[in-house]
Amino acid sequence: MAKLAAKSEVSGSVWKIEVTLGQKVAEGDTLVLIESMKMEIPVIAEQAGAVASILVAEGDAITEGQSVVTLET
Repeated sequence: MAKLAAKSEVSGSVWKIEVTLGQKVAEGDTLVLIESMKMEIPVIAEQAGAVASILVAEGDAITEGQSVVTLET
């Protein structure tokens, strides 16, 4: 199985984590919501897979390009 890191496209703070460890997700599913400049920006799954790790917690400050979830594909 390959691992794929889902990364944030913006800097901001983690508003809501939408997945749990081991959860199966489809391509296009929302994994995490990032709050940036009063907007909610979703981090979406680029491929179907299972959530292998969640690398952030709600309220964490993150930077553009930071990995937030790892998927096993």
